[in-house]
This record gives sequence, structure tokens and C-alpha cells, in this order.
Amino acid sequence: MATKKKAAKKSGAKKATKKKTVKKAAKKAAPKKKRTPNAAFMKPMQPDESLAAVVGSGMLPRTEITKKLWQYIKRNGLQDAKVRRNINADEKLLKVFGGKKQVSMFEMTKLVNKHIK
Repeated sequence: MATKKKAAKKSGAKKATKKKTVKKAAKKAAPKKKRTPNAAFMKPMQPDESLAAVVGSGMLPRTEITKKLWQYIKRNGLQDAKVRRNINADEKLLKVFGGKKQVSMFEMTKLVNKHIK
């Protein structure tokens, strides 16, 4: 009779493990909506004289001003060699950066916004 109890216990344990291994059905993800561009970034802005010396005097959206600024930085090799997120200012950028010789790329956008109308 003891062997029957052990067998009953084993079969009960197997049933319990089967319940644990049952996988839940995966939920289908809703299709992602396309992002709409922020109109504030696309609005043409007028750079002042010191910034116009770097990016040009025409009206540009802020995104294009940032792109042209990076083109100028890379073309003139102004990105710091050791700390890549820092930008070393030349004569033109010194005016834009408010007299600072070196700024971080995050601080750069803040300083550039002061020169845009």
C-alpha cells in the first residue's frame, strides 16, 4: 500500500509541474503610429551676426542650424581629441559661445539658442 501512495504522490507532482509550464498567449503589439515632426523645430529662425558667420545669414530651422554648426566643427577639427563631447572654440565660435574656449555639446545648443531670433 505504501508503494501506491508514493506513486500517487509522484503523479500529483507531475500534474502540478505541467500546470506551471503552460505558456500564456503572447499579446499582439498595437501598430506604432508615425511620429509627427514638432513644428517649433521646423520654424525658420534668423541667426544673429556672430552665428551667421558660421552657419550663413539665411533663415534656417533650428535643426538645420545645429547640422551646419556640426559641419563647421568637424570641417575645422574643433572637437576635443580626448573628451569627444567637448568642442574647442576658434575665433568665430568664441563669439557664439560667449567667450568660453571650450564647451560641451549639450551646453553648445543652449548657447546657440541665445543667437537665434
